[in-house]
Amino acid sequence: MLPAAADSGQPSDNPERAALPIDVEDFLTHLQVEKGRSPLTISAYRRDLLRYSAFLADRGCSMSSATPADVAAYAGSLRQAGLAASSVTRMLASVRSSHRWLAAEGIYAGDPALTVESPRLPEPLPKALSEEQVMLLLDSVEQAVVTAESDPYALRDRALLEVLYGTGTRVSEVCGIGFGDIDLEGALLRVMGKRSKERIVPLGRHAVRTVAAWLDEGRSQLVPRHWRTRDDADAVFLGSKGSRLTRQGVYLVLQKRALAAGLSTSLISPHVLRHSCATHLLDNGADIRTVQEMLGHASVSTTQIYTKVATERLWQAYRDAHPRALARPSDAKS
Repeated sequence: MLPAAADSGQPSDNPERAALPIDVEDFLTHLQVEKGRSPLTISAYRRDLLRYSAFLADRGCSMSSATPADVAAYAGSLRQAGLAASSVTRMLASVRSSHRWLAAEGIYAGDPALTVESPRLPEPLPKALSEEQVMLLLDSVEQAVVTAESDPYALRDRALLEVLYGTGTRVSEVCGIGFGDIDLEGALLRVMGKRSKERIVPLGRHAVRTVAAWLDEGRSQLVPRHWRTRDDADAVFLGSKGSRLTRQGVYLVLQKRALAAGLSTSLISPHVLRHSCATHLLDNGADIRTVQEMLGHASVSTTQIYTKVATERLWQAYRDAHPRALARPSDAKS
């Protein structure tokens, strides 16, 4: 059992030594020993529960006697304190999980947090590069191929970027591509997505051209004297040591090529290229169901996020360019 410190009535400056009811300490022990939660996670739970316990004490009750009204009032106090919705949600998650466990173990009579709703988190719009930024990135690596003749890394990086942006595949999917997955004559790529779900995506002419050049002229220069595994030997994209290119390797490639193109490295990641592919497809008239199938989304609701991006970009372009642009109704109300 985690040691309980002397009860001072206020949260301690040291979250590891502050006092909580013995039953709640048992819950933290459960998280630590049975669930294997890290010390940092335990400290976060402790801070959240200390704040909750202090709030209840001010109302003349405790966790063992708290009612749904008490939990709802606590949630309201967090919002009134000006905390972000994500912080409120996290703090309430600590309260929920503790009450749920204490009720399930029969330590408390019921779960007062069961019917209290957490605030809805605003759905963040995915980041996407503009078409001009993507072209700048691709043109830069194209120039690197021209400048450094037969440089295997420039050939690989050019093909890698064309596949990532041209197909919208996830970084893990691109890293997993083998020779049997790519059909340059048919301009098709087979990828293995989440939950081992296979899909076929088209390869654009630039992707076909650059992948062919990489396989014909560059890959052999990175082939090791002896393959470590058969999986490495089958990899289309190789790292510097002749093994299958990793997710971290792809990230470093993008950082390097972003710097060379004069773009901020904070703008570029494999997932940003995936977002950019989807956004640009929809911007240019692609059907949302087609984009869903291409990206491997299980639900079209995931793909619909990108329509919001397109709408925001449309409004921004209208406001910036039209001499008689008006604020949207929602802006006028605010």
